[in-house]
Amino acid sequence: MSEIVGYQQGHCLCGEVTIRINGRHDPRNGACHCRMCQRWSGGLFLCFHADDEAVTVDGPVKRFASTAFAERAFCANCGSHLWMRDTGSGTSGYDLMPGLFESAIDWPLRSEIYTDRAMASIRLKGDHNRATRAEYEATNAHIKDDF
Repeated sequence: MSEIVGYQQGHCLCGEVTIRINGRHDPRNGACHCRMCQRWSGGLFLCFHADDEAVTVDGPVKRFASTAFAERAFCANCGSHLWMRDTGSGTSGYDLMPGLFESAIDWPLRSEIYTDRAMASIRLKGDHNRATRAEYEATNAHIKDDF
């Protein structure tokens, strides 16, 4: 992992939710094309990872238990998507939406999963790790379906 220790600050569309990262995070994006992420994002879910202890959130956050092992969060005021977070598989940290952070404009793509489920209009090019649905689910036993 290409983790760094540093400071990032981002906010939702209306500015009511502020997210500060002061510590370890990976400033590379991961992409997911599973059906749940397509429904949530409208097509493609992008995120970057930050350690639990590095993240501070202020503002009106709503959480939704999207599966038995994960939550998705959004601003209670404007609805901006904030993160997806494992809550039951033993993985910690936040998978944060890069669009909330100004500095993310320069962050490269780290990985892409559910590549065989990608919409025709959102197929990504480049040299990054890729996994199909079968490949990803084979290495993540807690996931049984992409919904």
